[in-house]
Amino acid sequence: MVRETKLYDLLGVQPGASDSELKKAYRKLALSLHPDKNPEPAAADKFKEVSHAYEVLSDGEKRQLYDQYGEEGLSGGGPGGMGMDPQDLFSQLFGGGGGFFGGGGRGGRPQGPRKGKDLVHRIKVSLEDLYKGKTSKLALQKHVLCGKCKGKGGKEGAVKTCQSCRGQGVKIVLRQLGPMVQQIQQPCGDCNGEGEIINAKDRCKDCNGKKIVNERKVLEVFIDRGMKEGQTITFAGEADQSPGVEPGDVVIVIEEKPHDTFKRKGDDLIAEVEIDLLTALAGGSFVLRHLDERAIKMTVHPGEVIKPGSLKVIPEQGMPSHRHHEMGDLIVHINVKFPDSLDPAALEPLEHILPARPVLPTFGKDVHVDEVDMVDAADRRTKSGHGQGGAYDDDQMDTDDEGAGPQVQCNQQ
Repeated sequence: MVRETKLYDLLGVQPGASDSELKKAYRKLALSLHPDKNPEPAAADKFKEVSHAYEVLSDGEKRQLYDQYGEEGLSGGGPGGMGMDPQDLFSQLFGGGGGFFGGGGRGGRPQGPRKGKDLVHRIKVSLEDLYKGKTSKLALQKHVLCGKCKGKGGKEGAVKTCQSCRGQGVKIVLRQLGPMVQQIQQPCGDCNGEGEIINAKDRCKDCNGKKIVNERKVLEVFIDRGMKEGQTITFAGEADQSPGVEPGDVVIVIEEKPHDTFKRKGDDLIAEVEIDLLTALAGGSFVLRHLDERAIKMTVHPGEVIKPGSLKVIPEQGMPSHRHHEMGDLIVHINVKFPDSLDPAALEPLEHILPARPVLPTFGKDVHVDEVDMVDAADRRTKSGHGQGGAYDDDQMDTDDEGAGPQVQCNQQ
């Protein structure tokens, strides 16, 4: 039983009318009462009332409230408080954005199909592939509309709108809490929240009434030269399909793999290399393998001295810029490897080649100068006898400095 039938009477239908019966009744009345066809003031008022009635009764939640509480249960309380413009409602139902005959009347706002979620996939790309460019294949599992039932879930006419929730998939449960009425929305138990019911015998055998099936899709991903970390490649409409929903996009996000030799900074490359002492002092060449099928030979000219930590720039040997492919620079950070020892008999020529040694400072008679020998820290045992190698690490030095307090030793049984 419904509390009042005014809105049903405006559309000329019974309180138990289905969604299709409501739509059919509204279409018939709206076509005859629309202001573009019937300019009478009374027809315009009637058109607003009929549009309000259809807006309420076509919405499962509003219809449930109206059936139980009448128009008092609706927020807005009548045609003057409608949430939707009658012209917009008319345009949604009949399509188009202009007047009654497609002209320039009060067109409704276009309502496109709801778009599904995008599928984001991250791929790790080597610096070599970002330098040269690459095309790779990516296999994805996605949902597509069932080809046998064309996304309907069953044969023609087998899919019925759930009458319990009127196709909404949810029900509004009202609970009386003293003077207040609490509304609770919960999934419809009759249709499992789908809004539709299909008899088991009429379900599609391929998708079992689910309307969708799994499909393996292979995408060709083109990594353009010079692409960077975080850039995306979009495949429009390649995400999961669902009935009545526009498929989302597959978005590929680039992640750059760390490289053993090069680090990237914008369109520049930074490489750290090590050369021997002779090359650093007397000149010579060294080679660096690049990111493609090349190696770069760099020369230290005689008379040029390379100091440890020197930075050299090789123009236009860095990364290509994206799209324009203009080359950045290669920045070489040079470290110098010193020999572990030298033959004392062979050092005399160095006295004439290298700059003279600095003069040692002198002290007064009150300062005694001790001559000592140096040993490697790794070969020196600490005074406390706790081992070798780490004797002069910061942690050990801190421990020695704190040695003024009493030491506690566990008694081992």
